[in-house]
Amino acid sequence: MKVLRFLLFPFSILYDFVTRIRNIFFDIGVFKQTLFKIPVIIVGNLSVGGTGKTPQIEYLIRLLKDSYKTAVLSRGYKRETVGFVLLNKNHAAADVGDEPLQYFKKFKNINVAVDANRVEGITNLISEVKPDVVLLDDAFQHRKVKGSFYVLLTKYDDLFVDDFLLPTGNLRESRQGAKRAEVILVTKCPENLSKDKQDTIKLKLSKFNKKVFFTSISYADKVLGSVEIPTLALKNFEVLLITGIANPTPLLNYLEGLSVKFQHLKYADHHHFSDVEVKDIQKKFDEIQSSKIILTTEKDYVRLVNHLENLSYLPIETSFLNNEDEVFNTLINNHIKGSF
Repeated sequence: MKVLRFLLFPFSILYDFVTRIRNIFFDIGVFKQTLFKIPVIIVGNLSVGGTGKTPQIEYLIRLLKDSYKTAVLSRGYKRETVGFVLLNKNHAAADVGDEPLQYFKKFKNINVAVDANRVEGITNLISEVKPDVVLLDDAFQHRKVKGSFYVLLTKYDDLFVDDFLLPTGNLRESRQGAKRAEVILVTKCPENLSKDKQDTIKLKLSKFNKKVFFTSISYADKVLGSVEIPTLALKNFEVLLITGIANPTPLLNYLEGLSVKFQHLKYADHHHFSDVEVKDIQKKFDEIQSSKIILTTEKDYVRLVNHLENLSYLPIETSFLNNEDEVFNTLINNHIKGSF
């Protein structure tokens, strides 16, 4: 596969040319951008999937929801509806997408909507719910909206500065796009990442941005769902693990570190589970003779909860290294206060 992607390098050059011209046209005003009167915080990345956008959006929701009327807008990947949809309690993942439904069910007193056309989506949100701030999920390349603050995510073990454009690499646009960001978050870092390693990464990213933060994924100390137990107690069960996310490796490593015995059924990111697949999962679960539990991610849980019994999930959160969450929080809060 690596050889094939290398052979496709001429197409990466063409892709680079097209995306650079597109960005130039937005920068000089040939292509229209819409700037809204309220703060619009855009969270995204340069690469394809797996950088931790969902927990970062949730981090921002927790930061803002008690002080500002907060709304989240996503395209609603793989949903079966079209146009603008403002989520309500009757919606399922098939209607609005798994991540928007997760936000809606997890947090009270926020508004969540989906619309592939982000300009129309924000316009409708302003008209219908009048938010103080909009969080735009996975829209770094959606240049038709002029965000007021850009948060760029890049994964610790797959930095955008070490990658190439599609189809040779996984970048959606040139590395130069990182200069649009106010901050860069290096995500999914080891919790014990050394200062020397951090300084090395900061140096690599410094030509794009000086404001670099390091974050890691923290797993909850309690499993939620049909079976609610302390996470450490998972080692007492035979676990049937179901994942439909871009990169399940950190979760696998975490469970192995807890000495959890598990059988892993891996599906593609945002996978829609068919009736046959659900029956197969249930059959595999029924075949386990000892104490057992079906464990999945929070994102997969919202797609499977109405189809499987005995289903539980392990929540995750973004946490900042070096106790720099206060510095990041201050940047966000000062930006919003300065917008009014």
